[in-house]
Amino acid sequence: MADANFTKEMEQELLAMKQEILARLADQANETRDIANSAEINDSIDDASNEITLKKLEAVNKLDADRLKAINNALDRIRTGRYGKCLRCGKPIPEARLRALPFAVLCLDCKHAQEGFHR
Repeated sequence: MADANFTKEMEQELLAMKQEILARLADQANETRDIANSAEINDSIDDASNEITLKKLEAVNKLDADRLKAINNALDRIRTGRYGKCLRCGKPIPEARLRALPFAVLCLDCKHAQEGFHR
């Protein structure tokens, strides 16, 4: 398992990532509301452009929501002392992997196995 200083550092990183996503989601909600409010005065070209923008926002929101869930799960693992352990095999997840992806749940061997890669 990761040492306390590293875990604290990763907790701070995860909290910063969480705040960034929440701010982005709030901005996107405002943008969506603005599009909806302007719908009454738009012509068909504006409507098509707004529909494309809304589809893009929906896709980004899904990605952000998934990432936010992963971040919250990682924060829960920190609180319960399970952070840095592979959820599949129980071995420590290398620090370099956690630095690259602070909410990683699998070590590289298990991730590769999950994706069908062979080393």
